[in-house]
Amino acid sequence: MVSQKVKVKNPSGLHLRPAGLFTKTMSQFESEVFVCKNGNEINAKSVLHVLASGINCGDVVEVRCDGPDEREALDRAVDFIENEMNEETV
Repeated sequence: MVSQKVKVKNPSGLHLRPAGLFTKTMSQFESEVFVCKNGNEINAKSVLHVLASGINCGDVVEVRCDGPDEREALDRAVDFIENEMNEETV
C-alpha cells in the first residue's frame, strides 16, 4: 500500500464535474484507491462517495492505493488533485 497527502486547490473543491472526472480516471486502475478525509475512507472510484465526502478547497486529504498498479494510481491521483482539478480544465 502507498499513500500521500495532498491539498485541494480547486476553489470549488471536488464538486460534481471534477469528482466525475476523478472517479473515471481512478477507475482505470486495477488497484483499490481511497481518499481519506477526517478519518473517513472514501472509495475514489465511486462518484457518489466522493461527492458525499464534502471535500472542499484547502482540505488536506490522504490518497491511499493498494494493488498491482498502486504507484501509478497514486501518482495519477495526486497529479489530478494538484494540477488538473481547477476551473479552467474541468
